[in-house]
Amino acid sequence: MADNKRDPRERDERAVYIISVAAELAGMHPQTLRIYERKGLVQPQRTAGNTRRYSDRDIELLRQIQALSQEEGVNLAGVKMIIEMRAQLDAARRRTDELERLLRVSRRASRRAHVRETGAQIVPLGSVFLPPWERGGGR
Repeated sequence: MADNKRDPRERDERAVYIISVAAELAGMHPQTLRIYERKGLVQPQRTAGNTRRYSDRDIELLRQIQALSQEEGVNLAGVKMIIEMRAQLDAARRRTDELERLLRVSRRASRRAHVRETGAQIVPLGSVFLPPWERGGGR
């Protein structure tokens, strides 16, 4: 039950599968996994005894590599470039999300400071001015 309380990303990254199991889960031969590792496409974790261990994230990556190479016809050098670009894009998205969060926090703090310093508040225009057609009791 304690495992259910863990962050799902942590479970995805936990390296638990030996190469034969990982190969079976990914639908390929263990030798293919060794080749992919030599080419730098996947980096399984290693035990103290230097045995490869693959995570769920590694298995998903292996499936993506297989799809790119077999279904899309991309060579392994191209696959490596795509994987690296995806990782860079993911990192840029995370950084952008963090910067947007910081900007929102900064803007809120700036508005609060402005109100404290000037006593002014930002008031929606509609609450201050009503156009003649909305004033009621008109002509």
